[in-house]
Amino acid sequence: MSAQPDHTPTTPYAPAPGAAAELLARLRADRHAGQWVSAFERDWDKALEDARHAFSLTPLHEVVRTWQLRVAAAPAVDAFIDSGQDDSEFVDLDDALGGRP
Repeated sequence: MSAQPDHTPTTPYAPAPGAAAELLARLRADRHAGQWVSAFERDWDKALEDARHAFSLTPLHEVVRTWQLRVAAAPAVDAFIDSGQDDSEFVDLDDALGGRP
C-alpha cells in the first residue's frame, strides 16, 4: 500500500523573481503609462497588504499575472478601439482571460 496521492497537485503560478519590477518598467515605457502605472501600484499595494496578512505570496503573483495578461491583450484592445467597431456590449476582462486561478 502506498501513501502517495493518486493525483499530481497543480503548481500555483509563480512569476520570475524580477517579474514585478520588469512589468512596472514596461508599464512606465508604454503610451498608457499615465493610467496603468498608478493602477498597477494601487493593485500591488493592496496585494502586498493582503500577502502580509495571509503570509502568502499568492496575492502578489496574481497581480503580476493579471497585469501581464492585460499588457499582452492591450494591442488587440487598441486595434479594436481604433477600428471604430461597436463596443456597446463588452466582456469582462477576467471572463476573457479565464479569471483568477
